[in-house]
Amino acid sequence: MRFRHRAAALLATLSLPLATLVGLAGEAQAATSATAVFAKTSDWGTGFGGSWTVKNTGTSTLDSWTVEWDFPSGTKVTSAWDATVTNSGDHWTAKNTGWNGTLAPGASVSFGFNGSGPGSPSNCRLNGGSCDGGSVPGDAAPSAPGTPTASDITDTSVKLSWSAATDDKGIKNYDVLRDGAKVATVTGTTYTNTGLSKGTDYSYTVQARDTADQTGPVSGAVKVRTTGDGGNEPGPSGKVNLGYFTEWGVYGRNYHVKNLVTSGSASKITHINYAFGNVKNGQCTVDDTFAAYEKSYTADQSVSGTADTWDQPLRGNFNQLRQLKAKYPNIKVLYSFGGWTYSGGFGQAAQNPAAFAKSCKAVVEDPRWADVFDGIDIDWEYPNACGLTCDTSGAAAFKNLSQALRSEFGKDYLVTAAITGDGSSGGKLDAADYGGAAQYLDWYNVMTYDYFGAWATTGPTAPHSPLTSYSGIPAAGFNSADAIAKLKAKGVPSAKLLLGIGFYGRGWTGVTQSAPGGTATGAAPGTYEAGIEDYKVLKNSCPATGTVAGTAYAHCGNQWWSYDTPSTIAGKMTWAKNQGLGGAFFWEFSGDSSNGELVGAISNGLK
Repeated sequence: MRFRHRAAALLATLSLPLATLVGLAGEAQAATSATAVFAKTSDWGTGFGGSWTVKNTGTSTLDSWTVEWDFPSGTKVTSAWDATVTNSGDHWTAKNTGWNGTLAPGASVSFGFNGSGPGSPSNCRLNGGSCDGGSVPGDAAPSAPGTPTASDITDTSVKLSWSAATDDKGIKNYDVLRDGAKVATVTGTTYTNTGLSKGTDYSYTVQARDTADQTGPVSGAVKVRTTGDGGNEPGPSGKVNLGYFTEWGVYGRNYHVKNLVTSGSASKITHINYAFGNVKNGQCTVDDTFAAYEKSYTADQSVSGTADTWDQPLRGNFNQLRQLKAKYPNIKVLYSFGGWTYSGGFGQAAQNPAAFAKSCKAVVEDPRWADVFDGIDIDWEYPNACGLTCDTSGAAAFKNLSQALRSEFGKDYLVTAAITGDGSSGGKLDAADYGGAAQYLDWYNVMTYDYFGAWATTGPTAPHSPLTSYSGIPAAGFNSADAIAKLKAKGVPSAKLLLGIGFYGRGWTGVTQSAPGGTATGAAPGTYEAGIEDYKVLKNSCPATGTVAGTAYAHCGNQWWSYDTPSTIAGKMTWAKNQGLGGAFFWEFSGDSSNGELVGAISNGLK
């Protein structure tokens, strides 16, 4: 599509008389010569088509180009192609795309746009210099400032100081970034950030801007924790309210980080697990790089309301999470590795835990997104037991892996694990040393859901997330209470256990009996997978008709579903508090209603 636009723009420009081309000049200064000329390619009264042609008239290759111009008030670009066009008021800037920035001597490239209003461009600049065929400046970007140092730290403020950057044309000012988002622009080399939350962790970097308005690389980061004990507790009640955000949700589910804001969920959670990183060749690795850090967001799609640019160093979910943390500084984000699909790699990782841990820290602390993540979560399904594949690493493997992670990440990072909720005698909780591993971990996400489902094609129908046992339960120990009790008996402190909540239901079809225990003919239809459906759909398509073992079930037509509602979640949170648990977690955000009612139920229930 872009190549068709490029060709059309070139043809339109070439078909005009030479006299209609307007070259807008300024002063020239050095290096590679180049020109930028504008042509109005069409005019329909209320709008017009325009084209800029950039030509390298020098003897050296031009590596990139940026054309800037001013429009009179009331004239603007409405759409553009073959360049990234932005504006600040009436000042417009067009930057090359990734494929058309390099121009050999004598080569040229055009980009086009549609505009509205009667005006013509003026004050043209090409790479900060002249557009008239003079030379393009070889102005280098400024150097990185020194890593900031923190002083005068209080409950709500911190003073930052850094050594100056250097630049051949001089430094204009510095941008101060907190957790990756700009919080101030200053002319000196100190800044005091106020209005912070007490007992809270922040990360600061600095970036210089020269007199040509070029920005240089970001400095090293300094981590700061404000004084006071407010931030030592995960939430207002001291309880964790953690949700999983799925990397792939940005595709078919069309669920993005901004949805956490628009739903109201961001103000109610304490932690996010970003799922999932992969485990390959015994090492942690990013799975989907496009969704993670390459996908571009428009202004209306982004948390900050600012559009991504083609040349910014970080885009995708990671940048959106950075923006979320700037808006909600209390939220901590952990990178979760494994999951049902990617747990097969843990067996090899367990053969060299230290090397595995080192690889994980390298991913979490990648300089492009080091400020985004506050820890790591391991979702191994299941150590020394069977999940999608069967593991035979031995009972000590999980403890050894946990110890290596804590040793590598140290005390300043969160290190957690999602674990089985199988409380049966001799079941998965008995297959690994969860009691011994707990000393190295901040908490366990106990997956107290998916106990029963339509993989048992003919039933019996049973709730997939029972809080307690009940008469007729298909398998002993398959409930939250038994799993929590078993973990406590193994020596895991109550405060290190989070109760799991599913934001979805599991269901059967061919069911005639309303109460649990009925027979079925197969899995009920689901939007993405048979036998499973989001709460936001089920609350309307198959409303709850009863409760059993602390969770809800629904019989509608020939379908039978079980899922949690705000009411049953309230009951589960009361139970969790009475047990002294550290809080709750849920899988996953996109299953909730658009106003985040399940997240709200957890938050209210933990108060």
